[in-house]
Amino acid sequence: MLSAVQAWRARTFSALRYPEYRRYWFSQLLSLVGSWMQATAQQYLVLELSHQSSAALGWVTVAQFLPSLLLSLFAGAVIDRVPRRRVLLATQVTLLGTATALAVTTHLGVVTLPLVMLLAFVSGTANAFDMPARQSMVVDFVPRQDVSNAVALNSLSFNVSRTLGQALFGVVAALGISLLAGGNQENVARLALPFYLNVASFFVVLYVIATLPFPAREGARHGSMLDDVREGLRYVRTTPGVRNVMLLVGALSLSIINFNVIIPYYARVVFEAREAGFGLLSAAFGIGAMAGALWQASKPNPLTNLRRGAVILLLSALLLAATPTAALATPVLALCGFGMLTLLVSANSSVQLTIPDHLRGRVMSLYSFVLVGMGPPGALLSSTLISRDFVLGPRWGLVSLAALGTLAVLLLWRRLPRQFPAGVAMNVAPGAATGRRQ
Repeated sequence: MLSAVQAWRARTFSALRYPEYRRYWFSQLLSLVGSWMQATAQQYLVLELSHQSSAALGWVTVAQFLPSLLLSLFAGAVIDRVPRRRVLLATQVTLLGTATALAVTTHLGVVTLPLVMLLAFVSGTANAFDMPARQSMVVDFVPRQDVSNAVALNSLSFNVSRTLGQALFGVVAALGISLLAGGNQENVARLALPFYLNVASFFVVLYVIATLPFPAREGARHGSMLDDVREGLRYVRTTPGVRNVMLLVGALSLSIINFNVIIPYYARVVFEAREAGFGLLSAAFGIGAMAGALWQASKPNPLTNLRRGAVILLLSALLLAATPTAALATPVLALCGFGMLTLLVSANSSVQLTIPDHLRGRVMSLYSFVLVGMGPPGALLSSTLISRDFVLGPRWGLVSLAALGTLAVLLLWRRLPRQFPAGVAMNVAPGAATGRRQ
């Protein structure tokens, strides 16, 4: 029994045996706890400032993700040209600045909805460069056979931090009532404490990025910036395995992967939860996502799990639409998180294991484009359909979103890749698919 547990641990966390990746992973885990506290507090703040408007949540999401829609193609070309350390330091300093501005204005009680939208747009601009840079740097610190495991562990850290950050939000906001709001639970200043804690967390990741020994990349000839963008687009267009995975991610991001709108609206309006319940429902989704990432790390078979994740995600979303209470919604949201992360880790791993290194920044920026760039139209679509003021109402609106996602899966099911190109190495358990073309 003990040997089986040790074997599982070694297999599941294999990428952490590389010191540079391990340092980066733990620093990200700490920083992301603060980021998720801030994200949850921002969602709650928007609902407070807008008198519980789902449209306001949708428009703030648009402001946050619109830069990825506009800048992703350009960002990929920059990442393939500029040292990743420089890109990451610039983006993290920008995110530090926006977090500080949000903390101070909320504390002073001068924060407004337009200001939140402006800061969300600036943060989104930084993230348009930060996300593909972080995704493409996995291969800097682990060999190719451990890329799938490292991608899963990145998602694990993201969702461990999601779970901790969203659960801590309720505790920290309650503490903020005493420290910053003078005991007045209706004063928005109580929400400033999560923002301040996020500011503090940035200094750890900045230090680690500044001191990590990023390996020198092999030189590659570059044409104009426009030529580089075209090269990345041409590769995706002519590589069906990558193209169809991205089409699936983009379609589901447009329809059902909008839980940053669905969860806060269902928690606050449908289930009428306050801070503690709001944080608990959000954390339940994170626990499920964490379980999905762990499963992916221990059983890295991305091409098979891609389909499984899509099915689980859509079925659990339909179940959420029929769930009557917040207590029953907790395990359902965990299942939603499990399905979404199984899908996204599989999609990310499938793309990362297929693309050549010299195109990594551009292709991963395209991946960010379909995943995050579909956030603005997806948020508007989701916030409209689930609004209590819309003709369908929140529950039938969620059913409609799941139906759109199901249609996309059915159209792409037979076109999704089932094997990797010959020569792709994967760190898989005995008996799993080898990933080699027969």
